[in-house]
Amino acid sequence: MSVEIRPYDRDRDADGLYALKTAFERGLGEHTGGDEKAAAYEGKLTDAYRDRWLDWVDRCVDDDPRCVTVAVEEGEERPMTADAVVGYVFVLPERMAMVWDAAVLNEIYVTPEHRGTGLADDLIDAALSLAADQSLPLDRLVLDVDPANERAKQFYDRHGFESWGEMVARPLAER
Repeated sequence: MSVEIRPYDRDRDADGLYALKTAFERGLGEHTGGDEKAAAYEGKLTDAYRDRWLDWVDRCVDDDPRCVTVAVEEGEERPMTADAVVGYVFVLPERMAMVWDAAVLNEIYVTPEHRGTGLADDLIDAALSLAADQSLPLDRLVLDVDPANERAKQFYDRHGFESWGEMVARPLAER
């Protein structure tokens, strides 16, 4: 089987994309924090969240069809089903570049079965290509990576990313 890298199409890819988004979120919760963080990430994965997230994806894709790129496993013996989407990269559209004054890599995810195949390299190349076409205050592609995620840090290091500040956060309920 081969993998096709192409722009996201809601009619064909929404279920598969959201299945990977769910895996991405669960991985963040399980592997980069304790039980409380895992429960928080799991708790947000409701039907309402799915609808809101896919609507947001649609708005971003309306701005730039390349901002969500999917990797789809294809072959004669494999029908197009949700599990055919085996990876994705999501770069915010140019109009949102002012968030960090740069292109923003929102998410990248590849299924465990496809890690180590070069698929993530192809997806990051798609992200870099899109970012290079954006008109940005700062000539950078930025992202948030958990310092505990050694595999991700090694991947980004290999692709020339470097530390550039640090993100901090606090709960809104504590005022």
